Formats: sequence, C-alpha cells, structure tokens
Amino acid sequence: MSRLIMEQAVKTVKNGMDEERLLLDHLNLTIQPGEFVTVVGGNGAGKSTLFNTIAGTLPLTSGKIKINQKDVTRKAEEDRAKYIARVFQDPKMGTAPRMTIAENLLLAEKRGQRRTLIPRKLKDNLPRYQKLCAQIGNGLEQHLDTPCGNLSGGQRQALSLLMATLTAPELLLLDEHTAALDPKTSKNLMALTNQLVTEDNLTCLMITHHMEDALHYGNRLILMKKGKIAKDLNQAEKERLSLSELLLFFEEDL
Repeated sequence: MSRLIMEQAVKTVKNGMDEERLLLDHLNLTIQPGEFVTVVGGNGAGKSTLFNTIAGTLPLTSGKIKINQKDVTRKAEEDRAKYIARVFQDPKMGTAPRMTIAENLLLAEKRGQRRTLIPRKLKDNLPRYQKLCAQIGNGLEQHLDTPCGNLSGGQRQALSLLMATLTAPELLLLDEHTAALDPKTSKNLMALTNQLVTEDNLTCLMITHHMEDALHYGNRLILMKKGKIAKDLNQAEKERLSLSELLLFFEEDL
C-alpha cells in the first residue's frame, strides 16, 4: 500500500493584476512506505508548495492527495496531523518557547490525538525523556526543565526532530531543517536524522539545498523545476550520480 499518492496536483495563486501563477503543474507523485526521498530544486521550483499542499497548509486548486489510500485532499491541516509530522527551516517553529523540553516532548506524544482533561503525568515520563534526549549528544538530557526559548538554535532543531519522530509518523516532512544551522551543527543533525529515519524505517521527504546531503542521504532523489518533477531517481541511479552531474541539472532547460 502506497504511503502517499498525489494525482494531477495543481496549485495556482493570484499574482498581481488578476494574473494566475502556477506553483504546482499537474504533479504526480507516489511514495512507498520506508522511502527516504530527498527533494532538490531552485528557488520557485515548487518544493515548499509541495510540502504545504501535502501537510494541508495550502489547499490544492485541483487534483488529489491520498495518505494510506485515504483521500485527504479536502482535509484540514489539523486532521492530517495524525499522519504527518514536519520539521521546518526555522528552529523556532517546531517548539513552544515558554514550555520546557519535557513539556514539549509530552505535547509531541499527543500529536493528532483528541485532547481530554486527564493528568499529564509529566514526572512519570522524565526518565524516559532523559534517555531519549541523551542519544542526541548535545546535552539536552541535562535541561529537561529548561524552557525551549533558552536553547540554542541547534538544540532547538534537534528537539524539533526528536518531537517529530517520537510517535513514528506515517509521513515525515523535513523542510530544509538544517538550513539555518552552522556547518558542524548541520552535519550532526543530519547524522541524527539519518539514524532516526533508518532505525524506525520512517517514510520521509526531505527538502535540502545541500547537494552533498541530497546525494549522501536517502534512497530516492527528486529534482523539481517549474512546479513539476523533472527527475526522479531511484537508489541505484542516485548512487551513480556525481555531484557535478547533479549541479548540471540546474542548468538544463527542462
């Protein structure tokens, strides 16, 4: 059973004097369970629009989106949260700044669930959260009572990733989640990303502008251009691709 299916997905927006701009152009995409897909493309290629339409932030103009064979095209973002977890480029967007690390983790465990008035039992979960954070290796486990607004960008983004994968989502969307970090922190976070995705066999789409990461991570590579999928390479094709060849794709007039 396919994890994600997009059929003839079209997204248009008004641009200026009643002109329409085409962001997604009859895009077709099928993702199988366990695939780790890296998505690349220049500015305006449609990468963020792709993610926003999958997550429900933007409604499609026409076409269909199915998750686990269920039509979610008209479902709101809140309704899709039971299937989808997302990590954004901005570290501030994935965590609640006034809540502690432990409180954020507890909140992440309730993603997509109906909220009821029951004791949160935060203290009972602290040993488990400490062990969970220790695997990151950046000291988060020593600061479970620290508000997330006091963390560094790298720590906050690592926590966002941990929160997004805590309950093994049906679909994980990584939206340039290392772009705002320094090279060393970015490298460490990508290693953690790969560990979490592969160990739990998560289905993942990752937008990146780091071409080395696009080649090194994942088992499928998609190149977007002008709202379409211009190239779709499987693992074997991806492994044969050199960095220089990938960069040439951006020069092609597709």
